[in-house]
Amino acid sequence: MSNTETQPAELRCAPASGDGGTAAIEVLTAREVPLGGPRAMPVRRTLPQRARTLIGAWCFADHYGPDDVSATGGMDVAPHPHTGLQTVSWLFSGEIEHRDSLGSHAYVRPGELNLMTGGHGISHSEVSTPRTTVLHGVQLWVALPEAHRDTAPDFQHYVPAPVPLDGGTARVFLGTLAGDTSPVATFTPLLGAELSLDPGAILTLGVDPGFEHGLLVDAGTVRLNDTPLDRADLGYAAPGRAHLTLTNTGPGTARLVLLGGPPFGEEIVMWWNFIGRSSEEILQARDAWVSGDRFGSVEGYDGDPLPAPELPTVPLKARGNPH
Repeated sequence: MSNTETQPAELRCAPASGDGGTAAIEVLTAREVPLGGPRAMPVRRTLPQRARTLIGAWCFADHYGPDDVSATGGMDVAPHPHTGLQTVSWLFSGEIEHRDSLGSHAYVRPGELNLMTGGHGISHSEVSTPRTTVLHGVQLWVALPEAHRDTAPDFQHYVPAPVPLDGGTARVFLGTLAGDTSPVATFTPLLGAELSLDPGAILTLGVDPGFEHGLLVDAGTVRLNDTPLDRADLGYAAPGRAHLTLTNTGPGTARLVLLGGPPFGEEIVMWWNFIGRSSEEILQARDAWVSGDRFGSVEGYDGDPLPAPELPTVPLKARGNPH
């Protein structure tokens, strides 16, 4: 699912403090955002926000469901554009049909990664399938670094095998964790994994101390090191830690998404479905979408593309990741 707000605000990058491995875990709470039209699908957004905008190159995190599609109508996102980013789609339940301007026709299913590279420009549609009864998952964005942000568009699909842990399992869809490495190529070092933690389990994971990490709680209540996290919270751990300790404090199985990467170190502008480096770049991308240039067309979607929202009346500002 992409950012289909009809009146999107600038997605701001605001600095936050941190003092390496001795810093406390920072708890980021989600805000609810309605996506779409009159039957908008609510999502819980934890990135970006005023307290923190990026975790490594991860710059956008929407967490949605479980959504009863018989009541809400499910997902139907018409063709829309992307630049300067990669989209990471990961489901816990349901199924989404993906079509893009490269000609890709694929399905997003639980435990399967779909990674789409926008780069210079791509368009795609996302529709929950008729056999979906409950839609539940996360939609994540990765900012592309300066050297690669204008790269050619691409689409990758990967099904990670479950990795047994002491008290749970992991599915590593990007990067390396618990001895397992995803083969999926990214443009900056990244970690992305779904974790399942048994009731009462205490799990210590070895992680790259050069990374900052975010732990998103999908189900259950946990502690990240000594900090409690509730459902939909995202716990932030600054660089400098070689281990993260996760404790399931609830009566049921906890399900988590662990994200990580080295601090991004570049200033970016985020608006609607575009990431650029200046207000002028965003305007150019919007104009290209309106004119029908640059983004190609999506074949097989029954309906019109999404119209571009109006830009804010004030210039968009490039903002940087915290050091």
